[in-house]
Amino acid sequence: MSEADAPFDIPRILKALPHRYPMLLVDRVAELKKGEEITAIKAVTFNEGFFQGHFPGRPIMPGVLQIEALAQAAGILAVETLDLAGSGKLVYFMAIEEAKFRAPVEPGVLLELKAGFLQQRSRVCKFWGKASVDGKVTCEVQFTAMIADAPAA
Repeated sequence: MSEADAPFDIPRILKALPHRYPMLLVDRVAELKKGEEITAIKAVTFNEGFFQGHFPGRPIMPGVLQIEALAQAAGILAVETLDLAGSGKLVYFMAIEEAKFRAPVEPGVLLELKAGFLQQRSRVCKFWGKASVDGKVTCEVQFTAMIADAPAA
């Protein structure tokens, strides 16, 4: 089995993204169509640090973290599409547009992350993203990102 056919487990996700605990928000890639779209999963557990303060007695995943999870999924899509895994290139946010939050995300669910290209120009890409739980949309967004070298240490 070639790497292209291999499942997107955590080691492969870590190769595509620089994010690490506690900021890695993609646990698995269910499907990836290079140059088109990705479907990924974030297992939302009560052990997430943000639930301690958001909100005590009523834990809800912050909307900005839903957007970050969608952006990470889109980052994997971009890196895989452009064959940049392991290259040291990073995907940076440039803009977040039309963010809409439709339903709360609570601990104990699988958050489905779908993202795809709206535009792809050289090193700047525009994406759509949609997060959902059990088919119910929780967040929709459009965002722009730039692929660039990592800053010097």
